[in-house]
Amino acid sequence: MSEIHELSAIELRRLIGARKLSPVELMRHCLERIERLNPLLVAFCDMRPEQALREARAAEEAVMRGDELGPLHGLPIGIKDMNDVAGLATTYGSHLYKTNVPPEDEFIVARLKRQGAIVAGKTNIPELGFGATSSNPLWGTTCNPHDVRYTSAGSSGGTAVALAAGLVPLAMGSDFAGSLRTPASFNGITGIRPSAGTVANERRAFGFSPFNVEGPMGREAKDARLLLAAMASQESFDPLSFARDPKWDGTARPVDLSRLMVAVSEDLGFAPVDNGVRRDFRAKLARFGDCFRTIGDACPDLATVDRVLAAMRSLEFVHDFKEIYDRDKSALAPNVQFEVERGLKVGIGEVAWAIGEHSRIHRRSQAFFEDWDLLVTPAASVSPFLHEAEWPKEINGQKMANYLRWEAIAYGVTLMGNPAVVIPCGKGSDGLPFGIQIVGRLHHDAFLADAAVTLEALFEQDDELRRPRPDFGRIEEQARSLGHNERNP
Repeated sequence: MSEIHELSAIELRRLIGARKLSPVELMRHCLERIERLNPLLVAFCDMRPEQALREARAAEEAVMRGDELGPLHGLPIGIKDMNDVAGLATTYGSHLYKTNVPPEDEFIVARLKRQGAIVAGKTNIPELGFGATSSNPLWGTTCNPHDVRYTSAGSSGGTAVALAAGLVPLAMGSDFAGSLRTPASFNGITGIRPSAGTVANERRAFGFSPFNVEGPMGREAKDARLLLAAMASQESFDPLSFARDPKWDGTARPVDLSRLMVAVSEDLGFAPVDNGVRRDFRAKLARFGDCFRTIGDACPDLATVDRVLAAMRSLEFVHDFKEIYDRDKSALAPNVQFEVERGLKVGIGEVAWAIGEHSRIHRRSQAFFEDWDLLVTPAASVSPFLHEAEWPKEINGQKMANYLRWEAIAYGVTLMGNPAVVIPCGKGSDGLPFGIQIVGRLHHDAFLADAAVTLEALFEQDDELRRPRPDFGRIEEQARSLGHNERNP
């Protein structure tokens, strides 16, 4: 049998149910691996090892009694440091919240626990959840396990690294403008941004906004699909929530790729994309594009996305942070100060236009999918970059207006409203992980996840496309030589 940390969550759950792997053995393995590698990678921040082991023992006893077991029974999971777990600090990577220890689990955490998942700890994020890298003054800088000199991206960077490094088999993230999709691409794993309402969300300050969604991440697409099935539910507290797709029951269904009409776009018609990424994307497509019935260059009209996002994003920042800004703006991260100050300058006329134009973008996008089954793009506009860069200041010589502009290939899809999955697609020409983004029809999340599982299985047969695996001996040696711990609190 492969090393425990190399096994998929699906396989680990099968072994637990067959009494061939103890949840205690699995949890100990994960905790030992976290203790050894986390000082190098900073994937996890606050931990709960004693309680996790107690819950693993209870899970083992349930197996031995022959109890009915949930779909995630005994599987360790990482929870992003923006979601409440009873007894663990929810710090948002900020000294403002370092003593914020909630007494109860929030809904999605409680739901995953009820289905058998065991929380190992919280995964690292950028300060207050906003930034191109998962670095903050409280916990430090999360590093890419494929090369610790490079960023994990953000804001679900800790989650992505925890999976890529084999620290836990499952972990959840969230996505506004690419917050789980970009880290998935940079670290060589899978991340799913569901249709808004697939996963009931009680954390959205604006309940009717489709922007911020909770989503699953997994080393493999089938694991992310498993976690999304566990997360999906209809709940009255979320006005966008809708009935769970019955196709989530059971395992992934193979998709006949030869029947699919697939559109491809290097840049969604408006996003800055590095020329090297464009070349790599075309090279990857040349290796797998002929598996579809039809493949053609096309995308919805997204020309106004940047202006719409600037206005609508500002509303949320002013709502969430203006009180702190007025009291002491220096307490906020520079990115957040920038967003609040920009938001305060936006007039009501611009906001009204943006809300109306967002509806028009959404409708054009849904009309687009009347002709196409899937849309495939690069997952990120640039390759993973060095920590010192903070964020890509320019692409192909074009200066980026702010820390977010380089993620346009992701946030364009956010404004469309459609579900999207990022899966690994080998390595780029720079030797670092390369991902593709696959966008599906609205509310057809189960089909999209099944298509991702099918494609990933196809990619595993090709040395140039299969999921890249980190060299852990190399990253430990790298981290020591770079004095990694000097960069962290």
